[in-house]
Amino acid sequence: MPFDKKHLLLLLDRPREPVFMGKGRVVFDVPDNYLTDRYRPIGPEIQNRFGENAEERIPVRSIALPDLRIPMSLGRQEQFSLFIPRHRKIAARLIDIFMGMRNVEDLQSCAVFARDRINPYLFNYALSVALLHRKDTHDLDLPTIIEVFPDKYVDSKVFSQIREEATVVPEGMRMPIVIPKDYTASDLDEEHRLWYFREDIGVNLHHWHWHLVYPFDASNRAIVDKDRRGELFYYMHQQLVARYNFERFSNRLQRVKRLNNLREPISEGYFPKLDSLVASRAWPGRVDASVLKDLNREADQIKQDVADLERWIDRIYEAIHQGFVVDESGNRIPLDEQKGIDHLGNIIESSILSPNRQLYGDMHNMGHVFISYAHDPDHRHLESFGVMGDVATAMRDPVFYRWHSYIDDIFQEHKNKLPPYTRSQLTFDGISITGITVQPEDGPPNTFQTFWQQSDVDLSRGMDFVPRGNVFARFTHLQHSPFVTTIMIENDSDAQRMAFVRVFLAPKNDERGTPMVFRDQRLFMIELDKFLVALRPGANRIRRRSKESTVTIPFERTFRNLDQNRPEADTPQEAEFNFCGCGWPAHMLIPKGLPEGLPADLFIMVSNYEEDRVVQDLVGTCNDAASYCGVRDRLYPDRKAMGYPFDRAARSGVDSLANFLTPNMAVQSITVVHNDRTVNRTG
Repeated sequence: MPFDKKHLLLLLDRPREPVFMGKGRVVFDVPDNYLTDRYRPIGPEIQNRFGENAEERIPVRSIALPDLRIPMSLGRQEQFSLFIPRHRKIAARLIDIFMGMRNVEDLQSCAVFARDRINPYLFNYALSVALLHRKDTHDLDLPTIIEVFPDKYVDSKVFSQIREEATVVPEGMRMPIVIPKDYTASDLDEEHRLWYFREDIGVNLHHWHWHLVYPFDASNRAIVDKDRRGELFYYMHQQLVARYNFERFSNRLQRVKRLNNLREPISEGYFPKLDSLVASRAWPGRVDASVLKDLNREADQIKQDVADLERWIDRIYEAIHQGFVVDESGNRIPLDEQKGIDHLGNIIESSILSPNRQLYGDMHNMGHVFISYAHDPDHRHLESFGVMGDVATAMRDPVFYRWHSYIDDIFQEHKNKLPPYTRSQLTFDGISITGITVQPEDGPPNTFQTFWQQSDVDLSRGMDFVPRGNVFARFTHLQHSPFVTTIMIENDSDAQRMAFVRVFLAPKNDERGTPMVFRDQRLFMIELDKFLVALRPGANRIRRRSKESTVTIPFERTFRNLDQNRPEADTPQEAEFNFCGCGWPAHMLIPKGLPEGLPADLFIMVSNYEEDRVVQDLVGTCNDAASYCGVRDRLYPDRKAMGYPFDRAARSGVDSLANFLTPNMAVQSITVVHNDRTVNRTG
């Protein structure tokens, strides 16, 4: 039988079960010398027992194995965090090992041996990154992390019900287990009003998948060094904060308060109600008014003072005000209009692309670490990190947005030093927008309609040691009615013009109900779409459906079953299916709004494609969610700065959005209306 590389994906299923246990009707024939010490003495009995009902047996070749001592130094039942420097180095080593295997058959052999010896979270991350970046495996369809580790997303109370349902009820008759709508806190906590955003499965999957596509550490620099990677780090997180603030206004809360004083108690507590099935421990919570303390955790090899974090921040601010950063050789790198934001993003995140980690430190990552250990900074209680320590769970915590609001403040310090866009840099001669109309499928014109929806996700890939077959959890999430935006554009020239249409949405008023000044409103602008159009001479009527947005990925791709919703085999689209897992979830495109309607400004700009275009071939490449994620193996498909035209302070005299407009821009007043009803997803 020819070797099938898709079998590699089975190694991600049921991560705590030994590799020789059947994966559906498929079983790996594991060489006796690959079995762990516990099972090697009874190898033949095990192979016979788990192979007797198999429809397919996958031979695993015994090969000379690489040195796995570094990856194995992380305990099997420990938590794993990309933010912890020691864990990051361990992961980078395992990625290098998987990337270095000469062919996919050797990769399978190495991965089979490693799987039962290496921490399951670490194994999943490193193998996923390798499969995404190896030329011979990047067309494989990775399962999302909720399928493999549902414990990172699902109320721990639900798992006993899921096990009972799977054990007692035959497949085909099983009912979805309902995840409680808001189970992490009561209405006494006003932050809990935002549970539907912070704890949304699609939102957290977006953050996890983005960091999978953009790892910040690996010996193979090409895995990290992608086009405008530092700027993408800035823009993706800036948009998260802007969206979060929009949701706060949708719940009558003030904008998020940045965590710019690291000595001040963190007023918000958070108790995630999650259990780690790998570590067999509850994820620790954080009480109200916790204080960040110096870390001395020998087991994690972390000895770091809060003062170190403050010192790094001071140096970054100093570099911004000087207009340059200094690399390890003492050379000055200018923080200019073109590449400054990219350098700054690499420094703040502290990827291996940082020009001087020694000087500028590890600000973003260690900030996550300090917060995630606030409950046990010296390991006296033998507690692991909280949800802020894991990219798959960090967005659940209210403090995530406070920390990233401060980080965005630092980026904006740089952006405010750049010259404002001049009127000529913003206009598109001969092009004007003469009208905008939004028509939702359900509701009056120029409204966005939101409601609750219940949807099912299959957790069977992550349910270790329970009977086989699908088992579903049903969760409640925000949804909006589909809508069509019609834009009337006048082209006064005699020739066809190619143009980018840029679509943003922002609250019209601040938390006090007063009209927003431009200085603030530009930072609240969330990108809804960006697309290319050909404008004929004269009047043009452009219709754009909400599901075509270049920010989002469709619902089916966020919660995809690998056996459904997939492109045809051996097509370019199938090869890109993986990367396309990176994108904002479509069901969260529009903020919740208010029952009486939240006033908002829909901003549309038409810019000159000849000035914006990046010359490259995008045929067969996933580029439908490029705004936050870029395009696989290609340049970012827009020459303008991310967030343009709102990424810089306004020119002199502009104090409102109306003053900012040029003829190629227009604003339509919109009302975002929330209907407090719940519908079941069909189809």
